[in-house]
Amino acid sequence: MFQTCKENTMKTTLIFLTASAATLSLATSVLAQDTGFEWEGEIEIGVDSTVSADDPAAEITDTYVSAELEFEAAIAAHFSVFGGLTLESVLDATDDRTFDDLGLYFSTLGLRYTFDDTQISVGKIAPVFARAWDEAPGFYGTTLAEDYELSEMIGMSLDTALGGGTLSLAVFYADDTGLSNSIGTKRGRNSTANGGVGNTGKLNNFAVQYSQEFGDTSAWVGARHLSAGTGDVSDETGVVVGASHSFSSGWDVIGEVSYFDGVGGTDDSATYVTAGAAYGLEDWTFSAAATVVNHSNASNDSLITLGVDRALTETIEVGFGVARFDVGGEKSTSVGLSAVMSF
Repeated sequence: MFQTCKENTMKTTLIFLTASAATLSLATSVLAQDTGFEWEGEIEIGVDSTVSADDPAAEITDTYVSAELEFEAAIAAHFSVFGGLTLESVLDATDDRTFDDLGLYFSTLGLRYTFDDTQISVGKIAPVFARAWDEAPGFYGTTLAEDYELSEMIGMSLDTALGGGTLSLAVFYADDTGLSNSIGTKRGRNSTANGGVGNTGKLNNFAVQYSQEFGDTSAWVGARHLSAGTGDVSDETGVVVGASHSFSSGWDVIGEVSYFDGVGGTDDSATYVTAGAAYGLEDWTFSAAATVVNHSNASNDSLITLGVDRALTETIEVGFGVARFDVGGEKSTSVGLSAVMSF
């Protein structure tokens, strides 16, 4: 009986997601035109499987579904409400898992003031820092770089045009409000007692980044400081520099180097080097990426991955990836397959 209920819940979730996507797609033009409401989103269904590992307990297959919706609604001249909703498995898989541990939460939510080429956002934000965690190609390309993504922070950010580029500034702390929990499967409300750099309950953390486009080339440089939280032995200070370029031959490349002193609030420092390349051929994209992490007081980590993606329609894409990890002195191999529908 339990298994039947579980299967019914899975089917209901998938039907709900598909119906929601169709309804939202039909409503796009009306909302954008009549109410000043803009949005975009995607639904992803896939399988991520660790097929071999030094630790047999890590050989887990996770069949997952996730969805993201970002929106912005004008409420007055120059003012708008923005937000992002995420539905995903909010707990780490400890065994084989199929469409389980799903929770819904706000990844961003706040008020935005826009004038000329400047935006000021207040609320739950995602401060700008680095790009490899989002733009490295392939199914697994971003995996290690995601270590230094900044997300789900309470604070204020400013993005403004400067010298032909964009300057982004933010002050923040890790979300410890009710928005840090989730609906459905509870991931638990965050607290400063949990520790972790940036989880201070005070606006004593900052990030700054400057980016500029030069034709088909994009470059960025940034810095951040995360204050020590409960139980940490050090603040974390980081810098990043990176660039990407699109060639007329169909090649896209990206490279990024970041350095963190006191990484994760420890007495360790770490240097991340990420490089990736993708080649587009009609509806196909072939990619390769690698990340190397050099630690001062721990074993080095690495990732090498290959991927292939195919666009089935303008809004549906399928992708496959294989990756070799060496993290914490333990090696593993993973394969992944996904289908993504954008709307």
